Amino acid sequence: MLREFTCIMCPLGCSLEVTEENGQVIDVKGNTCPKGREYAVQEVTAPMRNIASSIRIDGGELPLASVRLSAPIPKKDIFRAMEEIRKVHLPAPVYIGDVVISHLLGTEADVIVTKNVKEASV
Repeated sequence: MLREFTCIMCPLGCSLEVTEENGQVIDVKGNTCPKGREYAVQEVTAPMRNIASSIRIDGGELPLASVRLSAPIPKKDIFRAMEEIRKVHLPAPVYIGDVVISHLLGTEADVIVTKNVKEASV
């Protein structure tokens, strides 16, 4: 079976043609660097994604703080991951780099804060 992807590993955005049989990559064409082949194999065998979102902040100068994952997780787990992230409510202040969920869904990925939110002024 022939599958087509656009590589996202570098700014070139190569058009990849991947030949697969029974979930195994037989051939990759169109990549101009080794990262393209690695990406194609991963997309066919075990697609991974990194996500960004926000969490609620109680008593902060802003109601939300942005968060991201420290590492990609399996694509199939994105909706479950978002459910867990939506449950988080933290009191202000929060700081860039704070870990709000360790080992999300049993993976190596942590959910970390990417925006400082100070306490609200009274």
